[in-house]
This record gives sequence, structure tokens and C-alpha cells, in this order.
Amino acid sequence: MRIGIVSDVHGNAAGLAAALERMGAVDELLCAGDIVEEFRFSNDAVEILRDRGARCVLGNHDLGLLSAHGARARSAPGVRAELVEWLADQPRTVRIDADGKRLLMTHASPCPPHTQYVTRHSPELGRIAAIDADIVVIGHTHAQLVERVGRVLVVNPGSVGQARDPANGRRLSYAVVDSDSERVTIDNYTLDDPLVEPALIAATGGRRGHTP
Repeated sequence: MRIGIVSDVHGNAAGLAAALERMGAVDELLCAGDIVEEFRFSNDAVEILRDRGARCVLGNHDLGLLSAHGARARSAPGVRAELVEWLADQPRTVRIDADGKRLLMTHASPCPPHTQYVTRHSPELGRIAAIDADIVVIGHTHAQLVERVGRVLVVNPGSVGQARDPANGRRLSYAVVDSDSERVTIDNYTLDDPLVEPALIAATGGRRGHTP
């Protein structure tokens, strides 16, 4: 199964659309949260994911917009109520069977209290080894991460909306996972890049410390 993964859209519909065009056909499309900005709704970003049938989880910005504090943003002129309702229906955790592999997706850490950033050198990464899954997909940091922790493959695709990671030249990025081989491919891009076959950086998610 070919699984496309995006995260941290932050209302950047152009960045999201570019990622989907570059990744091509996938069997599943996953979004690891922060589809919108906390106080700025994006009809276009939400509609793209809804219409593509993406499986999404809510990030902290999504939850902020859906909270009482986000009422003004939700009711701003032009915001489409049916898209707000669709966003509100998304869960905080997604579990799927991917060709016999158990995949778990959350926005931040999958371990309680589920709000922590997971980075290559954080204690949170080691805790994921106890998760009952073969593949764990996360976002939140805007930084790519492909690590094998115990038997669990951890994947953070970076961000298609807000490029903050100096390790990839602060470019937007997404990931594609082959669930059979557990091969992870990450594509770094800018909106000015030509729409040609992407220059892909592949990672097997092998030993801990391997970087894509």
C-alpha cells in the first residue's frame, strides 16, 4: 500500500495542493493535523482534504479554532459552515490496517499527555517503542523524522504549510510510505519548483539515528 502523508498545513492550500500533485496516486492519504491556523479558517485547505477523502487528525491549531476562543474565526465572512462541521468531525487519533501493518496517527506525541513535541533527541521518541503499532505517524514539529524505535517506525513528514526546518533548507515537505517494505520517501520542495518528477530522498527507517 502506498500511503501519502502530509502535516501542518496551517491553511496553506497552495502548499498542500503542490504536495498532492507531486506525490501522485496513493492508496491512502493521511494528514497529521494543524489543517488550519488557530484564528484563521481556510476553506480551500479543508476542502482539498475532504474531497480527497483524506484521513485526518486534529492538531492543536484545529482544536483552538474549534474551541470557544475560535468562535470569531469560525463565523468570519466567507467561512463555509459545512467545512467547519467536517473539520469538527475529525478525530484526534486514527488507526488503520495497512496491508496487515498497524498504523497509528496523532498530531503530537502518541503517549500521554499527547501534547509533547517528538524530536530525534527527545525522551518522547523512546517512549513510542511501547506503542502497539508498526508505524506511527506524527506532525507538530514541522521537522522531518524517520526513525526506527524498537520495532516501531516513526514518521514525521515535515510541513506542507509552514517550512521551518533548517535541516531541509526550510522547504515544504511530505512523505510517502510503502507499508509492505516500510520504505519512507520524503520530497522537499518549494512552490517555485517545476512540476516534474520530484527529487526524492529515501529512507528505510532502519537503525536509530538514521536520517532521511
